[in-house]
Amino acid sequence: MSDRPNAVALGFMTVQQEPAGWAGYYLVTNAWGRPLEFRLTTAVQPNRVQTVLYGPTLTEYLHADVIGKALVEKTAIKPDLIVTDTPAALGLRSRVEIPVIALRPDGDVLPADTRSFTHARSSLTLLLPAKFAADEAVVAAWLDAVDPAVDLSEPFARIREAVSEARKMGVTGRAA
Repeated sequence: MSDRPNAVALGFMTVQQEPAGWAGYYLVTNAWGRPLEFRLTTAVQPNRVQTVLYGPTLTEYLHADVIGKALVEKTAIKPDLIVTDTPAALGLRSRVEIPVIALRPDGDVLPADTRSFTHARSSLTLLLPAKFAADEAVVAAWLDAVDPAVDLSEPFARIREAVSEARKMGVTGRAA
């Protein structure tokens, strides 16, 4: 790790249900919150057979395996830490060698198999997959290297706005 914020890369991933299915959006920034790379997926709509076969694991499968892993693998810049606002995407940590944390909106019930913690860079409680609780020290070190003006929830507002603008321009059909 470096004392220079520019040496830290953070990945911000969200998965949203759209009319055509589940779509993922991924913004990689430096530690000042400046964008380095942005990717999106086309919508993924599971069919009835997949819904039945995957059962209660379908959401994690879509968020982590299908959408999250594809976004991370297709991005040229490998982040030091991935932040998501979708707790179902925490399963991504089992598929990549990068720590993954989720923002926990105030009042939300703590999802099963997660561990919560706080850090000055987030106005919201953070979640780690319980089986990767040892990541907490590494995550804290990366977050300590992030500019104090950055709040981990802010880039998600930019992602939503960028997606809205891209739709107006008709470019969301050209996914990565």
